Amino acid sequence: MRFVLNGKRTDVPAPPLKRLLDVLREDCGLAGTKEGCGEGGCGACTVLLDGAPVNSCLVPLAHVRGHKVTTIEGLRSRAPGAFAREGGTQCGICTPGVVMAAAALGPR
Repeated sequence: MRFVLNGKRTDVPAPPLKRLLDVLREDCGLAGTKEGCGEGGCGACTVLLDGAPVNSCLVPLAHVRGHKVTTIEGLRSRAPGAFAREGGTQCGICTPGVVMAAAALGPR
């Protein structure tokens, strides 16, 4: 499946119905995106799909074909530093998802 991952074109040989979350962690080696509930309720697995936040545990790989996916590893934002500086990291499991959702809001 071809898509743009963190600004780089990539082709992942994975089944089209495999969860994007699993593809990112297992096939792409990007462990920053975490699984919380696995049902789309908690947001720990949030990534940006063409700039919009999505729960990667609910997105089949086929849906990202030809699109841009941004994970916490590829985020070009001041949000991660701000969260760390202000003590907003908590235990760390959901922090990447929270940072991704906040980054989707833009600089304001």
